[in-house]
Amino acid sequence: MAESRVMLITGSSRGLGRALSEHYLQRGWTVVGASRSDATLEHPAYTHHALDVGDEPAVLGLFREIQDRHGRLDALLNNAGIASMNHSLLTPMSTVERVIHTNYVASFLFCREAAKLMQKRSYGRIVNFTTVAVRLKLAGEAAYTASKAAIGSLTEVLAHEYGRWGITVNAVGPTPIATDLIKGVPQEKIDALVARQAIPRRGEVRDVVHAVDFFVDPASDFISGQILYLGGL
Repeated sequence: MAESRVMLITGSSRGLGRALSEHYLQRGWTVVGASRSDATLEHPAYTHHALDVGDEPAVLGLFREIQDRHGRLDALLNNAGIASMNHSLLTPMSTVERVIHTNYVASFLFCREAAKLMQKRSYGRIVNFTTVAVRLKLAGEAAYTASKAAIGSLTEVLAHEYGRWGITVNAVGPTPIATDLIKGVPQEKIDALVARQAIPRRGEVRDVVHAVDFFVDPASDFISGQILYLGGL
């Protein structure tokens, strides 16, 4: 029997991260989840780590366990993220630091450690998560948008750094999807954002799953450093 491929998904306890975990478990992957919250998913091929994704010692321990238990890592989905939707004049520095820590620092850390495992087998797929807010330059989301713009730059640079080892690094920028991340956003703001898309509808989990499937496909070995914004921006 072929050895199961191993995928690490951050922010896996709810929302998009949980949906992605369920999708890849159904496809026969072994999935390792990581989030601040405890596991909300039970499956023989799923293990969960409750940690701060930006806590370097905790993250290093997670990767040691992946190495000891599985001896490989085939894909990383850097899905964990938080939003701050407030005018910059009303945003405390503690919020800015928390957003940057969770969205950018954690993604950098997971990419770095994942690449160390992946380069041993000269193969890997890394998918980071940005947002259409970067392209739309949405007012009231300065900290969040800046953290996700940094993800785009990180993706492009790491694609060049890791390409020699058969590791691709790409990013998906979803439109608003009905998850906890946007539950506090007024409906009129969501409607105005959707109206700016070429395809004027709200995003669905299946849209993101399809994009991630494309990037993690073994046949996508010549596609790296790309940022795919959904909705036709």
